[in-house]
Amino acid sequence: MPVASAEKPIRLADLDQTKSQTPERYRDKMREGHLRLLQLQHALKDAKRSVVVVVEGPDAAGKGGAIKRLVERLDPRHLRVYSTIKPTAEQYARHYLWRFWTKLPPRSEIAIFDRSWYGRVLVERIEGFATEDEWKRGYREINEFERTLHEDGMIIIKFWLHITKQEQMKRFKKRQEDPMKRWKMNDEDWRNRRKWNSYIQAAEDMFDKTSPKFAPWHVIPANFKWYTRVKVLQTVCDRLSAELE
Repeated sequence: MPVASAEKPIRLADLDQTKSQTPERYRDKMREGHLRLLQLQHALKDAKRSVVVVVEGPDAAGKGGAIKRLVERLDPRHLRVYSTIKPTAEQYARHYLWRFWTKLPPRSEIAIFDRSWYGRVLVERIEGFATEDEWKRGYREINEFERTLHEDGMIIIKFWLHITKQEQMKRFKKRQEDPMKRWKMNDEDWRNRRKWNSYIQAAEDMFDKTSPKFAPWHVIPANFKWYTRVKVLQTVCDRLSAELE
């Protein structure tokens, strides 16, 4: 199977990072979106289809915050959020997709992945955790994996939340200065930052090679968190509405 390419190349340097929201508009849009998404969650149960939401992006891009606001009004009985960390010894002994396959949601439910199987063509590529043959093969493997899920009725929604390098530094320093957020920082964050350009290239290659029409990448400017959270919520609602209504 050939790799799935984006119709138009996505270049992260071209994103408009000036988009923002006023406090009043943010509250109104979030309230409106939460009500709509809750109704769509009920429709999902009736349709007996499942949803996977993938959230990727640089460190400190606001992935966790966007996920928290996305799900805070949903029925938690039919929802799971997974934060992807280093594989365990059991997972490492198997194909890298195995640990994600075991977390896929049953029909009528939603699973959200804070980082995902795309680590094969991102961090594993950059840090040398996968050989060149392995991560290049990963594009085809991921496309086939997602096509299998799609053909079985799963709705796949993929986000890349992007911040500028300057904004990332600002957030890193803020985290270090806040004792309630200092735990979010570790040596890997600084190591990844030193390889910023390599990660940008890997992300853009990923957009080009893994954006089929049934599961395109939604790349969202994330320098302004309120704008990002509204955009993520609206995009999920629009995708589910198109699939279910």
